Amino acid sequence: MINPNKYKYPKVFKLESGKKIRDLEIVYHTYGKLNSNQDNVVWVCHALTANSDVFDWWTGLFGKNNLFNPDEHFIICANILGSPYGTSNPLHINPITGNPYYLSFPQFTIKDLANVHHILAEHLKIKKINILIGGSLGGQQALELCLSNKLNIENLILLATNAVHSPWGVAFNESQRMAITSDRTFYSNHPDGGKKGLKAARSIALLSYRTAEAYNTTQAENTHEKSDQFRASSYQNYQGEKLINRFNAYSYWYLTKAMDSHNVGRGRSSISTVLKSIKAQTLVIGISNDLLFPFSEQEFLANEIPGAKLLKVESTYGHDGFLIETDKLVNGISQFLKEKIENKIVKLNFTA
Repeated sequence: MINPNKYKYPKVFKLESGKKIRDLEIVYHTYGKLNSNQDNVVWVCHALTANSDVFDWWTGLFGKNNLFNPDEHFIICANILGSPYGTSNPLHINPITGNPYYLSFPQFTIKDLANVHHILAEHLKIKKINILIGGSLGGQQALELCLSNKLNIENLILLATNAVHSPWGVAFNESQRMAITSDRTFYSNHPDGGKKGLKAARSIALLSYRTAEAYNTTQAENTHEKSDQFRASSYQNYQGEKLINRFNAYSYWYLTKAMDSHNVGRGRSSISTVLKSIKAQTLVIGISNDLLFPFSEQEFLANEIPGAKLLKVESTYGHDGFLIETDKLVNGISQFLKEKIENKIVKLNFTA
C-alpha cells in the first residue's frame, strides 16, 4: 500500500453556499510519474464510502498490471471533502472553537467537491488531464469538474451516474438519514455517535446497490427447514458492521446530502445546454439493471454530450456492477481509447 499525501490549503475555502472552511486539508494518492509531455494524467473521483487509494478498491481496472497502471500513467485520486479518510470532515477540529465540528460542519455540494479537486490540481501544477474518470458519486464529481472549465480534460469517463440526482435517489438517501438520526447518539457529538443508525442506513443502501437476482443467488438457503437466522439477514448485519468499523455517521450524513445536491443546471442554463458544452471525448457507462442510477440516466448523458459513446454493461450486481464487472469495463474503455487514438470518434452504442 502506498502512503497518502496531504496538502494544507493556505487560503479560506469558500463553499457554494457562501460558508467557509478554514485550514482545508486534502489527502490524496499518486501512482506513477508525470511524463515529459505532461499528457499521461488519469484523475480518479471516488464514490461515497471509498478513499483515495484507488489501487485498493478498483482492482482489475487500476493496478500494477491493469489497464490504468503506474508504468504508463500518472494516476491521482483525492479523498473527497467530508470523507473520514483524511480530507477535512465533520470529525476534524474546527480552528475557531478548538473542538470537532460534528454537525456544525458546513453543508457542501458536488460543486464543492469538484472545487477541492481543482485546488489539488493547482497544487500539483496539473493543467491537463488525459482521462478523468468516476463512478456514482464520483461520476457526479467528474462531470462537475469537467463543466467548471478550469482544466483541460481530454477524455471523460462517467460510470453509473447522472446529470441530476433523481427524486428516487434522494428518497433512498433520506431513508438512510432517517435511520441515522433515529439513533439518538448521533446528536451526542462523539466520534461513535449514530453508529447503530449508520448500520441500518448501510442495510438500506445495499438494497439499492444490488438486485433481487443477486440476493436470490448469493443469499439463498440450502434447506427448507429454516424459520429464522437467514443468510440474507446475516449478510445485512455483516455489511453494516463492516461499514461502521471504517466510517462514521456524520461523514455519511453529509456525503448523502452532497449527492442529493447534484444538478448540473443549478446556477447555469438548462441541463441540456450545459451538457452540450462539454468538449471532452466522453464515454458513458451504465449498468443494465442499476436500481439506484437507472440506465436511462446514462442514456440521457450520452444523448446530450456531443459525440459521447454509450456502453451498456450487463450484470447481475446492479449499481455495484461498476466496481465488480472490471473485465467488461476494461474491454469497453480500451475500445474507446483505441478508437480515439485512431481518430475514429463516432457515436457508438454497444453491450458488454
